[in-house]
Amino acid sequence: MGELPAQVAAPAPDGSERPFSLYLHVPYCRVRCGYCDFNTYTNLTMGQGASAEDFVATLAGELRAARRAMDEAGLPVRAAQTVFVGGGTPTMLPAADLVSMLELVCECFGLAADAEVTTEANPDSVDEAGLAALAEGGFTRVSFGMQSAVPHVLKVLERTHEPTRVPLVVDWARRAGLSTSLDLIYGAPGESAEDWQRSLDAVTRIGPDHVSAYALVIEEGTRMWGQVRRGELPMPEDDDEATKYEMADAALGQAGYEWYEISNWARPGSECRHNQAYWLDWDWWGAGPGAHSHLGDVRLWNTKHPVAWAGQIATGHLPVAGHEVIDVGSRELERIMLGIRLREGIELASLGNRPDCASAERPDAGRATPPHLVPVVASLVADGLLDAGAALRGRAVLTLRGRLMADTVTRALTQ
Repeated sequence: MGELPAQVAAPAPDGSERPFSLYLHVPYCRVRCGYCDFNTYTNLTMGQGASAEDFVATLAGELRAARRAMDEAGLPVRAAQTVFVGGGTPTMLPAADLVSMLELVCECFGLAADAEVTTEANPDSVDEAGLAALAEGGFTRVSFGMQSAVPHVLKVLERTHEPTRVPLVVDWARRAGLSTSLDLIYGAPGESAEDWQRSLDAVTRIGPDHVSAYALVIEEGTRMWGQVRRGELPMPEDDDEATKYEMADAALGQAGYEWYEISNWARPGSECRHNQAYWLDWDWWGAGPGAHSHLGDVRLWNTKHPVAWAGQIATGHLPVAGHEVIDVGSRELERIMLGIRLREGIELASLGNRPDCASAERPDAGRATPPHLVPVVASLVADGLLDAGAALRGRAVLTLRGRLMADTVTRALTQ
């Protein structure tokens, strides 16, 4: 049994116990989209332990090993507050398998009474009976990969569903009692502003509980990256993507959605709690090929290929390929970088809690904006990147313009 580093048991910086979540990675897809750089595979029969039909049994081995290793490391048992099944396309597996995965979570860690349990799905990978079975088995939420409502954009993105399928599956999910989310991608090669508006109009007509909208990033090594290099497709333009982000914020705001993180909007009370676990420094275990975990002051990542992942589990080992211990400076930078993305922003006084600014030397730490940042904050407000009213109340909160330049704001606040 592989040991976990002692630092996994480190408490939160304020001494509190972090909430706990689980991410379960299902690596199978029917088609690998050209822009995708996730750890996904279209081969469902990779051999014993790594094939789709064996996946739940192999995952059981990892979850049980993880629980034992956490016990050995002195981590307290904490029921999962959220569970997120991602991929890949988790709904390539039968609904009964996904429910079995949730039962394993309950067996190994426990599940909070009000836990949020989400699965990702493609619109053409579910049917009404399967969604009903997920709801009956304990799932509370489904996130559909819509991406666009425009056929030629879906074709460029190599998505396999028809636009007319999306309102149908959302309706099925609602009937089953599941909360719904739609994922969108903007900035695809050949997507006009009119195309993007058409997708936004479709989303607001469908009316899911939650919407995520991400700018297309063409990652090196993907099939789309090769198409761009060969001149077959144009590279997305920053100005075009900024305009489309503003269009999304306007359309979703008018439809009653509120932004709560730069790329996420929700009806009040329908924010994705699992996403918030990442942004608010919760602990989580990531199970499955290539999944990442965060426990205490440690990040860990699993072996990527399903065959190698399954082989390690079969020999009784945790399938952890590596880890790193997060130092104080990195943790503080991440706290600011992630916190500034949220609607609530971050407390300006907390920006004085740098490793080189001990509170004993800074009597004003925790009560006032650090003096060296006062002109920085004033400049960010003057440039329209931080909300002036929030700054007067002691918080750094991004404006719409600031959301488009969040990295610039982070650099300024961490200088």
